Amino acid sequence: MSNVVKKTGLILIGIITGMMLSLNFSAIAKKDNIEAVHPLPIEELRTFAQVFGRIKSDYVESVEDKKLITEAINGMLVGLDPHSSYLDKDDYKELQIGTQGEFGGLGIQVTMEDGVVKVISPIEDTPAFRAGIKTGDLIVKLDDTVVKGMTLNDAIKLMRGKPNTSIKITIVREGETEPLVFNLVRDIIKIQSVKSKMIEPGYAYIRITQFQEQTGENLAQAIKTLFTQNTGAMKGLILDLRNDPGGLLNGAVAVSAAFLPENALVVYTEGRSADAKMKLHANPEYYLRGPDDDYLKGLPAAVKTVPMITLVNGGSASASEIVAGALQDHKRSIVMGSQTFGKGSVQTILPLGNNTAIKLTTARYYTPNGQSIQAKGITPDIQDETDNGDEQRLRESDLNRHLSSGKKSETKAATDSEKAAQKPANNKKDKEKKNNDKKNKAPLEFGSAEDLLLIQAMNYFKGITSSPEKKSAETGS
Repeated sequence: MSNVVKKTGLILIGIITGMMLSLNFSAIAKKDNIEAVHPLPIEELRTFAQVFGRIKSDYVESVEDKKLITEAINGMLVGLDPHSSYLDKDDYKELQIGTQGEFGGLGIQVTMEDGVVKVISPIEDTPAFRAGIKTGDLIVKLDDTVVKGMTLNDAIKLMRGKPNTSIKITIVREGETEPLVFNLVRDIIKIQSVKSKMIEPGYAYIRITQFQEQTGENLAQAIKTLFTQNTGAMKGLILDLRNDPGGLLNGAVAVSAAFLPENALVVYTEGRSADAKMKLHANPEYYLRGPDDDYLKGLPAAVKTVPMITLVNGGSASASEIVAGALQDHKRSIVMGSQTFGKGSVQTILPLGNNTAIKLTTARYYTPNGQSIQAKGITPDIQDETDNGDEQRLRESDLNRHLSSGKKSETKAATDSEKAAQKPANNKKDKEKKNNDKKNKAPLEFGSAEDLLLIQAMNYFKGITSSPEKKSAETGS
């Protein structure tokens, strides 16, 4: 038996060594001083091969080689950070469907933490949102299947499915003594990327719920419609990015370009490889896919100068943080709300063949002024004065294995102080009271008459508020 294990191990070491050598040579940067190939970790590979061999020979049941290697790949990627992962055929297909804005499921943005699925945010107008699923909820069971031990992709597969089919979700929620059970019916999740309306004459409202393939075009159409509907001068425009989990990078560049001067820097990235170092500008080559006509051409000139307020909260992540940071750094818009999520890392989809791929974190995002978004987020110019409980929201810095901001000057003490500033201290009784007060409260409809932050923004435009921030903030008009 030991000879079988030894032979299996040697064969596996040979295979892995060949693969790693191939990858190493193909990944060498073409620089003036070519770096030497890193030596292979032979001892670690030998240990891996021994474990592989022992599982093959001694595990209680026979296990296919494909399963073992796939799980090993999963483990390598999941152990890096919360956003890197292996995409099998089904996962790869789901990713492509998701960016097109329509799929069958429940409508929840989730992550994996301590072996259970944690809700980042429910998506508006979906079964999960209407049922009252909340940020920070821990999903512990899907139907009768315990989530502990699953991969995030496997859990997502169980939650997605054909429309009109039901699923029972068991949730543990802070402040609740017993698990909560929700019986949800899957639906076609059609995410309307851009919503818009005139709040009143002279004041326009645009909400972006997610950055998808058509977001830039939809925004352009919304802007043209709003400026046509408004008979007088446009006095103010509110861009709402709250609970927007992000999406496609070119969509973020397109949205920024609609309001910024041509060729203004929107965002730049820093990573180890040459391909990971990019500077993206407000220019069609950075947001158009292919030879399509520039849908931002012909927008009303006033859209570049109309006073703007951008609304954000702890659910604003990734692409929405890029937009908020670009508008803030160029002093084009006041940013109002609460600290954003802090998801400032770049995931590159690297196809492996056979319709599989890996989603690998390859860089960090930086705002035009050089501020890292990762694990920090965007700090609003004007803090949310409403009591919306956003300080309780899950953020990137709360996730296990999250990347640091990437700034060399960052220290643990600084990080801790930033997190403390983002989440104001409340005593236990105050927290319990807030939780109880909001437990049965219906989800807020952004842009409605009950939207207190929107009211605060309108008051700011009209000069009703006397907050000290108003005197120093710039509208960029």
